[in-house]
Amino acid sequence: MKERIRKAVFPAGGLGTRFLPATKVIPKEMLALVDKPILQYGVEEAIASGIEHIIIVTGRGKSAMEDHFDVSYELDAMLKQKGKTELLAVSRGVSSMARISYVRQKEPLGLGHAVLCARELVGNEPFAVVLPDDVIDAEPPCLKQMIDVFDERAGSVLATMTIEGPGISAYGVLAGEQDTTNPRIYNCTGMVEKPKFEEAPSKQAIIGRYVLTPRIFALLEQTKPGAGGEIQLTDGLKALAREEKVFGYTFEGKRYDVGDKFGMLRATVEFALKRPEFAEKFREYLKGLEL
Repeated sequence: MKERIRKAVFPAGGLGTRFLPATKVIPKEMLALVDKPILQYGVEEAIASGIEHIIIVTGRGKSAMEDHFDVSYELDAMLKQKGKTELLAVSRGVSSMARISYVRQKEPLGLGHAVLCARELVGNEPFAVVLPDDVIDAEPPCLKQMIDVFDERAGSVLATMTIEGPGISAYGVLAGEQDTTNPRIYNCTGMVEKPKFEEAPSKQAIIGRYVLTPRIFALLEQTKPGAGGEIQLTDGLKALAREEKVFGYTFEGKRYDVGDKFGMLRATVEFALKRPEFAEKFREYLKGLEL
């Protein structure tokens, strides 16, 4: 019997220094993309992909994330009293969205360490990892596409996107061969973190979605700190690829790097244009700008 992917880990303990001064008091994951925190987009994607249990790895100063997904009795009572039923439904919808647990990453020791912090809550079963900085607009959801590949191939799956040219040097890059039966799948033999353009093993950049077997925990535990004294998830994945089947999957959809200021601005414009309640007015406003 195949093990179903029921849990998703959200590493969210970083300091968000690229968005200072806003992130001095607001967790980066709570910055709004139109009218929802960027973290909520990832949670909604996970739920739409069949995930039942969300595990958020937090750090100091991140309590706003817990408050956001909690019940706000005062707000709900006020909205009910004033007859604002639509807004009340929005508020209650967020608080009843999913089963959410939190675990604290006491020191910022890297992405691999953040995933390792969730070990006890995940247990000995396959699971997903979602990086909130990557907001992906896709149907079916990117994570659902990856879970389908995991179910079919019985191996860990890393989301990838094709990057042409020198921009590939900003990513972890997959090494491996394209699958003969599905051009979106790559049989992974390893990966290189931020290689020089001329040394990149492929055009497949690894982005912030993973479906992993629990073996990754033992391997991360054995991983020595790398650059900056951090435990890198990439190092654990390299070790995993030496022991088990690991696949890259070029997902169908559009990815926005909202951990970057320009990426956040781009996503805000494009997501706003998808919203029927003000898309037409916003489009006319953009057309009228002197650019």
